[in-house]
Amino acid sequence: MIENLIHMNGYGLFVWLSFGLVLVSCSLVYLKAKKTLNKYEKEYLAELKTLSENEKNEVLTNSKVAQQVLATNSKAN
Repeated sequence: MIENLIHMNGYGLFVWLSFGLVLVSCSLVYLKAKKTLNKYEKEYLAELKTLSENEKNEVLTNSKVAQQVLATNSKAN
């Protein structure tokens, strides 16, 4: 039964190769997106630190993104 699953009537090589390529491709896209997101979060935090306290408080009250970035950053530290 497992042998039939692996061979798939002679098409197993193509099916498993395609599955593997899709898995690798999706993994690479995920890792690239995660790396880019981390880069932008660091840039955003650096820019946020340059603001005055009043401007920073205004941004934090008006922006959910800023709150999430700060929450993520505080968990990492």
